[in-house]
Amino acid sequence: MTDIAVTLADKRGTLPSDDKLGFGKIFTDHMFVLDYESGRGWYNARIVPYGDFDISPAAMVLHYGQAIFEGMKAFCTEDNRVTMYRPVDHLNRFNNSADILSIPQMDVKLLHAGLKKLIEIDKEWVPKSLGTSLYIRPFVISVDPFVGVKVADQYKLFIILSPVGAYYASGFKPVKIKVEENYVRAVKGGLGEAKTPANYAASLKASEEAKKEGFTQVLWLDALEQKYVEEVGTMNIFFKIDDEIITPELNGSILNGITRRSVIQVAKDWGMKVSERRISIDEVFAAHAEGRLKEVFGSGTAAVISPVGELSWNGKNIVINNNQTGETSQKLFDYITGIQQGRVADKFGWVDEVTKL
Repeated sequence: MTDIAVTLADKRGTLPSDDKLGFGKIFTDHMFVLDYESGRGWYNARIVPYGDFDISPAAMVLHYGQAIFEGMKAFCTEDNRVTMYRPVDHLNRFNNSADILSIPQMDVKLLHAGLKKLIEIDKEWVPKSLGTSLYIRPFVISVDPFVGVKVADQYKLFIILSPVGAYYASGFKPVKIKVEENYVRAVKGGLGEAKTPANYAASLKASEEAKKEGFTQVLWLDALEQKYVEEVGTMNIFFKIDDEIITPELNGSILNGITRRSVIQVAKDWGMKVSERRISIDEVFAAHAEGRLKEVFGSGTAAVISPVGELSWNGKNIVINNNQTGETSQKLFDYITGIQQGRVADKFGWVDEVTKL
């Protein structure tokens, strides 16, 4: 395995109090960096002080958007261990995004080792309170100084760390979601399955319009017929109809969420009926009209589980479970966060211990 050089910061920062953390605004003292050149491969793995870096104004990422990222978390357990949640699954998905964007494949073992070393160096930045975590952001950008459309020959990979507060500052409450009718997020054969900045840029206009109307997020429908449910802006979506949990099947335009996988595996382990299939928005609203739609909830790294209390589509609003968090949503949230934070036994092998505080 390639050695990872370490250059420590001359001056170390201090972890703020929990109420000052927020999300994605504070960063630790160091970052992991890796370079790539065609014909040489990935090289020069290093951990250096966190800081700005120079790229050419002609860097290809600025003009043609060849970039990918990931998002995962580390936690401090009750017995002061620092653990990561499903890091190898996240890094494998990172490589899947790379393949979709024609970015060279990365050595997952090297990235895993570099990530562990980075967290160990900056372990004082891992917040300890329940609901807090250390957010981990790997990303790759193309840096060739070339204004022309082609696959890049030079890349930079970074991993940065950000201590974050509890996602639900006001408590674990259902959100209000608008079913998007005018815009589309992705189409099969496009970039929808990749975690790439372009997907999120494409979602901004619809999200901003929805927020002005009082909604938290938008629920995307398929791009061709605008009929079948796909995903929410920052999470996958689940419907509990009767005693069945249904989530849209992966079709190339839906992100293969790691928390989505966790929900499916846990629910099946509990003996629940889980279906991955196409589900139309008409079916969802019809199930509500028939009294069969019991719960709606999203899943994602940031929120883990996000109950949905209201859906609005085509001029119709429906309230789910009296705008209360459903039993299944609450149970999944408690169980998965319990595994992440060391309060529930990890029978699935999802937790990866990094170090002790």
